Amino acid sequence: MHFDYTMAIGSFLVAVVVGLTGMGGGALMTPMLVTFFGVPPLAAVSSDLVAAAVMKPVGSLVHLRRGTVNLRLVAWLCAGSVPAAFCGVLIARALGRGEGVQEVIQTGLGIALLIAAAGLAVRGYLAMRDRAEGRTAATGRRTAAPGEPAATEMPSVTVRPLPTALVGAVGGLVVGLTSVGSGSLIIVALLALYPTLKANQLVGTDLVQAVPLVMSAALGHLLFGEFTLSITAALLAGSIPGVYLGSRISSRAPGGLIRRVLAFVLLASALKMFGVGTTETVWVLLAVLLLAPAVWMVLRVRCGLPALPTRRAAARMEPEAATLDG
Repeated sequence: MHFDYTMAIGSFLVAVVVGLTGMGGGALMTPMLVTFFGVPPLAAVSSDLVAAAVMKPVGSLVHLRRGTVNLRLVAWLCAGSVPAAFCGVLIARALGRGEGVQEVIQTGLGIALLIAAAGLAVRGYLAMRDRAEGRTAATGRRTAAPGEPAATEMPSVTVRPLPTALVGAVGGLVVGLTSVGSGSLIIVALLALYPTLKANQLVGTDLVQAVPLVMSAALGHLLFGEFTLSITAALLAGSIPGVYLGSRISSRAPGGLIRRVLAFVLLASALKMFGVGTTETVWVLLAVLLLAPAVWMVLRVRCGLPALPTRRAAARMEPEAATLDG
């Protein structure tokens, strides 16, 4: 088995970002394999999912201990996502193994990357909304006013079984096909279904349901995909220490800036997957750089925050944002 040390280094760098932000594993790892190492899209998806199946339980255990997981939501999401993820692998296999299939997988990957970038923006908005409403992201509790008793439990939500299972099914299908979506597509859909959920509840619930989802997709790719042991070994060799290091420094790193850069990289990767030319890609990215700050300032004002955060407020809120991403 040939071990690629440069691939392990790339995996380490991606995993550091995952540890810092709680997001970006499949959304960065698979495009890295395709773009920089020339791995065929289906083989990249297969190997990345098997590696993710080993890594996913770590973050989920943290949220289970914190009590930021709605287990009923997890159960209904998994009812849809686990079989759908396996079916996604079967669909990829049914399409064949020629260049046309690789192009389909690559296009699907580009769509999933766009969703992942949107998911990062949603997470940032959730953190900002929680701060504006006086909640603490680390505990999901509302800050008590003077003389008001502090909340002791996270508010419950009424689970909607069928829509939740449908969200899981769509998310699982996308993950089975592209390896991207367990941390972006599903969390965006959960926000639409359950707008009263606290930000850390959304993240914790999504992380826990992603464990059986990714394991189902990984099993499918082991049986029917193009799993390559040497690629998975390199990914694990780099990602295990990378996630640990990123998690250790997440409370001191400028998490907001990292999430913005990550979203920018995901957008650029998506355009690459779609085959967009270099000139057009540059113009799109420049437009995003010019428009995104103005849109973000408008959202801050609508949430009751100043358009530009003060340095003192940013220093106080950054640890909360880091905790949000788990």
